[in-house]
Amino acid sequence: MEIAVIGGGLAGSEAAFQIARMGGRARLYEMRPLSYTPAHKTDCLSELVCSNSLKSNEPTNAHGLLKAELRLLGSLIIGAADLCAIPGGKALVVDRGRFAQRITDLILGDPRIKVVREEVKALPDEGIVIIATGPLTAADLSCLIGKITGEENLHFFDALSPIIDGESIDMSAAFFAARYSPDGADYLNCPLTKEEYDIFYDALCAARRVELRGFEETPYFEGCLPVEVMAERGRRTLLFGPMKPVGLLDARTGKRPYAVMQLRREDAAGTMYNMVGFQTKLTHSEQERVFRLVPALRGARFFRYGSIHRNTFINAPSVLAGLQLKTEGRIFFAGQITGVEGYVESAAMGLLAGLAALYYERGKTFTPPPPDTCTGALYRYIGTERKNFQPMNINFGLVEGYNKRKKPGVAEKALSAIAEWGSKVGRDLK
Repeated sequence: MEIAVIGGGLAGSEAAFQIARMGGRARLYEMRPLSYTPAHKTDCLSELVCSNSLKSNEPTNAHGLLKAELRLLGSLIIGAADLCAIPGGKALVVDRGRFAQRITDLILGDPRIKVVREEVKALPDEGIVIIATGPLTAADLSCLIGKITGEENLHFFDALSPIIDGESIDMSAAFFAARYSPDGADYLNCPLTKEEYDIFYDALCAARRVELRGFEETPYFEGCLPVEVMAERGRRTLLFGPMKPVGLLDARTGKRPYAVMQLRREDAAGTMYNMVGFQTKLTHSEQERVFRLVPALRGARFFRYGSIHRNTFINAPSVLAGLQLKTEGRIFFAGQITGVEGYVESAAMGLLAGLAALYYERGKTFTPPPPDTCTGALYRYIGTERKNFQPMNINFGLVEGYNKRKKPGVAEKALSAIAEWGSKVGRDLK
């Protein structure tokens, strides 16, 4: 039996490769060159449409550790990236043309994978299907996904605020309080004086921004304006928006601050904090420079940068059990559409979807990698119910048992755990 994989991007190519590698058969659907997205330029599989950097290669960095785990699991994407790498310091940077061509050649040369060049507008009536169509899913398939997941669970627009490493926040320059409830602890408030606010405001308005691509040039929703666009409406606009101090008293002074940036916990332990209302189109380096002008964030480390962009993703915790559709177990989702951000994160979910689909085909129970690995932590993230589910990059704040002071040990433990898990998968499927 062939497992149908829809989408020849990073996740779909990885899923098909893993199915074949473990002795299964895959039918990989890719609509190019018959139909193109606004971002793709070639008919190669796994074409990189944005940066050619796959981020850090250092195992003491979460991005680097995820790559190291995927190498141990025999990842197609990371293997190809390593062979097509070009100088990039500590980052894994690839020659994008060679990278896509190598993956295309490997997939086309695998007798267990059949590549079908057509746009899928309806799912097969039977058989196992993996949907790995990415952030630029075609309109017809988007409508279909909306029907099978529920329209309210399908999103086409990301508005993400930065997420800060809790250990990097200067708590002596912040205070916990809820608006109109000084005894509350719902938010960590970072106050600014008028002078500090003016410096911050001027820097924000002058900061460099990410250039919009053609497919992202859509009107902003009023409820998720970039903070820098909001600021351009007037110097005091933020004081009536995300930085309003109304209802807040600084317990250290007993007075209301001139302005406040509010941070909200992303996890119960307080290892990660979300900058409330600070979705932005600033470049990553400018986000670091400008947001560190807030006194409590002068040493801030960023787990995730803010962004606003077109995207297609599902509310995974509501509609998926693992990577399987709750209402129809033969349908799997993989890659960025599941609610992960980034090239390598998408490939990781493709790898897990391919293996999970093969387990399902063979009537076996799939057990994901443990949550003290980066791969397992991402899997757990997209399965954890939360009020406002948003796509996420890998970061150590997601990894169970992470201890900043024992980074080498965290990496060593994760690699040992993923190797053991991979060996079990090999025994189960081969």
